[in-house]
Amino acid sequence: MDEIKETKPEENRMEIHGTNVNITSKEDLAPFFKSWDHNVNKVYMSDIPQICKDEPCQLGIDEAGRGPILGPMIYGIVYTPLSEKQLPVDLGCVDSKVLTEEQRHKIFNKICEHREKIGWAVEVISPNTISNSMYQRVKFSLNDVSMKSAIELTQLVIERGANIAELYVDTVGRPEAYQIKLENIFPDIKVTVAKKADSIYPIVSAASICAKVLRDNSLKNWQFREGTISSVYGCGYPNDPDTKKWLSDNVDDLFGFPRIVRFSWSPAERMLQSHALSVEWQEVEEEGENGEQKITIFFAGSSQKKQHQFFIDRCLSTTATL
Repeated sequence: MDEIKETKPEENRMEIHGTNVNITSKEDLAPFFKSWDHNVNKVYMSDIPQICKDEPCQLGIDEAGRGPILGPMIYGIVYTPLSEKQLPVDLGCVDSKVLTEEQRHKIFNKICEHREKIGWAVEVISPNTISNSMYQRVKFSLNDVSMKSAIELTQLVIERGANIAELYVDTVGRPEAYQIKLENIFPDIKVTVAKKADSIYPIVSAASICAKVLRDNSLKNWQFREGTISSVYGCGYPNDPDTKKWLSDNVDDLFGFPRIVRFSWSPAERMLQSHALSVEWQEVEEEGENGEQKITIFFAGSSQKKQHQFFIDRCLSTTATL
């Protein structure tokens, strides 16, 4: 049985939440996405073919949806035995960007049909995860999010028995640095990190196609939890006229954007600054003359908690008994 799971953004590892989803073709993606809680990431892993446990395998990694302001980023992996290295080529796997949507769907269906020789997995990284990561006190960049997903997907299939001998990755950042990082994590695997790997290695092309097909279907089947909202939002890239109009029409002055928006992207930030209400935060920490906290506050007894300015302005006070 194929496996599906959802992970909260702050979790460091992935946990299985159910095994009731079976993706056998593109047609199964609509219910997969319609049941998704957009606040968390969603991971799907196909069954691992027995041959991929018995024989050494190649594994390719790529993503789709890195640049859009709308929707998730999706990381995909595909793996086959080294003895079946020609299989992705025979299935028509080339750079997903040179294929039409219909061609990608056909190849994706073929990958699903050849489940006795080919396995795959994806992580749907929610817009909420992406934005929260970039707004952390210690910023976790999009490159960091990407690398974490690629590493954890690879670890996931290895933990479940896949015999991975070769790893091919489309780089994020400097290929040399990324390759060293992966070699340290997977010392027994031959690692190749390259720019435009999806146009060089067919196994990476296969991963790119899986990621792209799921990315497209995630937008088509997005279920707005905020209410009735137009789904005419184009491809989700900031320069798409339909996307621009949708963003302008759906910014709330109090709540901001629906969850489909990566609110950490600069176009969204600018729109919030110009359309949404501003928030003024009150300073409550004890500070010295130079703006630093006094060290004595860490040794002194607890002082009376300061009231928020809201209560001071309205002459309100708290009471212990009613």
